Amino acid sequence: MRLGSIILFVAFCSFTAYYVYEPIPDRIEERWKLMLTNSFFRTLSHLADLCESAGLKDYMDVMYVITLLEKIVPVSDEHVKVTEEKFDGVEVVLYQPKSQGGDAGLRRAIIYLHGGGWCLGSSRMSPYDLLARKIVTELDAVVLSVEYRLAPAHHFPVPYEDVHRVVKYFLQKGVLAQYSVDPGRVAVSGDSAGGNLAAAVSQQLQKESGQQIKLRAQALLYPVLQALDLKTPSYQQNKDMPILPRTLMVRFWSEYFTSNKALFRAMMANSHNSPESSRLLKFVNWSAFLPEAYHKEYNYSAPAVAQGSKGEAAGMDGPSQSFADPRASPLLVPDADLHSLPKAYILTCEYDVLRDDGIMYATRLRAAGVEVTHQHYDTGFHGALMFTVWPTDFLIARRMTDNYVKWLKDNL
Repeated sequence: MRLGSIILFVAFCSFTAYYVYEPIPDRIEERWKLMLTNSFFRTLSHLADLCESAGLKDYMDVMYVITLLEKIVPVSDEHVKVTEEKFDGVEVVLYQPKSQGGDAGLRRAIIYLHGGGWCLGSSRMSPYDLLARKIVTELDAVVLSVEYRLAPAHHFPVPYEDVHRVVKYFLQKGVLAQYSVDPGRVAVSGDSAGGNLAAAVSQQLQKESGQQIKLRAQALLYPVLQALDLKTPSYQQNKDMPILPRTLMVRFWSEYFTSNKALFRAMMANSHNSPESSRLLKFVNWSAFLPEAYHKEYNYSAPAVAQGSKGEAAGMDGPSQSFADPRASPLLVPDADLHSLPKAYILTCEYDVLRDDGIMYATRLRAAGVEVTHQHYDTGFHGALMFTVWPTDFLIARRMTDNYVKWLKDNL
């Protein structure tokens, strides 16, 4: 009996080690912690696939557990006043210093947009709450965290429109005065899908002639910026990397636009471009905009173009919901629309499918004359900055956070 128990225990441990282990690059710090963390994500993803296949629950409904596990009720503390409000009908969490402001009592402000592939995440998650409090206390700043509506319940352009409404509302003289914010010191920032929304709203505001108060800066943390070519070198190199494998990123993209699974299958094959969207591929030609060092062993090949109508080619039902719309893919704007954009901070990670999106955007912004600070982490992985809460706290997250906050302090 005892021998049988020992055999079962050894077998269980062996199976667990086999399941947890992943061939993660040696350069990544705290590899085993990342493996353990990702084993939870993989297990949840497998469960989500199973539930969806059985018709029990949609994939993203199951994956939303990640958001629920980290969700908190933001409350005020001795240094930070926290309130939950609605700006033009959109929920926001507002963080303000309790101390008196600096010159004339006016402060800088950061509008923060959470990540999660437009389908997951919340401004009320613990890592975002901690980040907001750090920015408030170290910069004596106001932080506005936006609770935009999520796909697949609300497909594009709803999440973008929620963000646009909040930013427009906040950038009114009367509203800024109400929160003692300096109109010349407002930035928009976000991570991953939030970086996408931050870049898109920065572009759109610059084009709106009636917008009197402009953004001072944009800070994009491993942003997702284009949906036309999902086989850039970083998508290929990191297709099986933890936290955000290529399959999950493609699923996020497809769910952002439609619940029709045909688009997901087309995007996985990188054959989702219509004749209309293919005309914009020149803006995401990584052989032109990606420094040679990031080409690695990969050779550029333009994505296939599906024939037929735009909707048929993309595999989307209903009216066209274009992934070529710059509000969804900010990297697709022409050069003429880039030169007037605010200064930018772009964070990229080597082991991230989205690495090349951020690098190409930095290249194009600089060519257009925009001041850009590009901080690349050779040992970084997607989502690293948000891993600041025990037991999934990583050393690299602390470094990323400190560097990001320092840039805001020096440039806002």
